[in-house]
Amino acid sequence: MILPPVDTARVKQYLLGLQQQIVTQLAATDGTAFRRDRWEREQGGGGISQLLENGKVFERAGVSFSHVFGLNLPPSASASRPELAGRSFQALGVSLVLHPRNPHVPTVHMNVRFFVAEKNDAAPVWWFGGGMDLTPYYPFEEDAVHFHRTCRSALLPFGSDCYPRYKKWCDEYFFLKHRQEPRGIGGIFFDDLNKPDFESCFGLMRSVGDHFLEAYLPIVERRKDLAFGERERDFQCYRRGRYVEFNLVYDRGTLFGLQSGGRTESILMSLPPQVSWRYDWNPEPGTPEANLYAEFLVAKDWI
Repeated sequence: MILPPVDTARVKQYLLGLQQQIVTQLAATDGTAFRRDRWEREQGGGGISQLLENGKVFERAGVSFSHVFGLNLPPSASASRPELAGRSFQALGVSLVLHPRNPHVPTVHMNVRFFVAEKNDAAPVWWFGGGMDLTPYYPFEEDAVHFHRTCRSALLPFGSDCYPRYKKWCDEYFFLKHRQEPRGIGGIFFDDLNKPDFESCFGLMRSVGDHFLEAYLPIVERRKDLAFGERERDFQCYRRGRYVEFNLVYDRGTLFGLQSGGRTESILMSLPPQVSWRYDWNPEPGTPEANLYAEFLVAKDWI
């Protein structure tokens, strides 16, 4: 792994600015202010959670910044690098999940993060991670293409191979193994990024964060005023159940937060406020709901 120089202060400054930029834009889109909570972690560090609930556009929108310290890297962070187990650590990141009110507007997730693992008799080890992915309830090909094209644009300055690799990683990561289906239409996902050097990796992470609003807000504007009824709302709540299952069973960020003693309210604000499950339900053939499964909840090249 690549070793320092590492500028943690500059990473933190960027992440705080990114959080506020996104919150400002989302509040303007919704017309509702975010609640802002600053919290501290007993073992070290803390964060700022910003939450909008019961808005005109977003039923729940959570945008969280955290910077936490610890004496032992949690298992979820050292699973792929067992040689780092037992090291002290610090972790910084911005994570968001937006659950829209209108079922025609997709749920979205974005996360960018930075880890440093330290040990007295060894040099610190650092890496970046992150990505964004889209979870539609009612499919629009135009939206899927726009989201993936923007993801590709975010990565293109760092090599033409980045988008295909990180898209494939996203398809594989956001997959519910027990359901044998993807969570949504994917996007990009990366982790363990520490080459070729700190500046290049930091630049890639910033580009992902900076492209989020461009990837998502045009979709919101196109769909937020479309008419919907009880049928669409019921299906939205049913599909949200898959989102809950993934976050509580597989999601590394959720597991890291819980394992590291993070603030539970902030960790679980990614969950939707209204959700439902049905026993052995399947959509009727020929319906928009069936089309979501057949044409959108599959790994494919959207560009």
